[in-house]
Amino acid sequence: MSPRPYRSKVRADAAGETRARIVSAAAELLGATPYAPFSLESVAKKAGVTRLTVYNQFGSRRALLEATFDQIALTAGLDRLGDAMAEPDPHRSLALVVERFCAFWDADQYALLRLHAARALDPELEEALYARNERRRHLLRVIAGRLVQRGDVKAQSVPELVDVLHVLTSLPVFSDLRKRRSAGKTRQLILQMVEDAIGRAARGGR
Repeated sequence: MSPRPYRSKVRADAAGETRARIVSAAAELLGATPYAPFSLESVAKKAGVTRLTVYNQFGSRRALLEATFDQIALTAGLDRLGDAMAEPDPHRSLALVVERFCAFWDADQYALLRLHAARALDPELEEALYARNERRRHLLRVIAGRLVQRGDVKAQSVPELVDVLHVLTSLPVFSDLRKRRSAGKTRQLILQMVEDAIGRAARGGR
């Protein structure tokens, strides 16, 4: 019997472990204080591998950033956003999206704040974070469309509503409100402001 399948599995497992170690090192660098330079070289050194190994695993710095954000989001439970979007009631769907992002921001908000602050000095990091934020905006736009279909929101109010919801579910808003209250109270306050925004949109923005 050929040993090749077994060897292939061993190599795949080893590659998976190496990839996980690289992503973990990348996350540590992104959350470091003071902000540590983020490059294939710095991540390779942190992970204890060569730059070529990092390149072979990800192909580019941007791809490594994307993989790192995906892992952070997965750890914080953002992979369950699909369940929120599957809710037939758009109000419940929106509430679940708010809850998921509040949990995400609260999981390690100080590291996330440092990461977001560093974007001003790192155009590629800014681009990657902007893309992530636009995904959140897209989810909110889909829910707003469902609210229009139910007759709960005026169609002309959707652009403004999406902008407001995007702000209310952002890290800066959560972090600022969280300074003076518990995570649960912060979530409740944001949910209340979200419902207020929907009520305004139901009246056509008046």
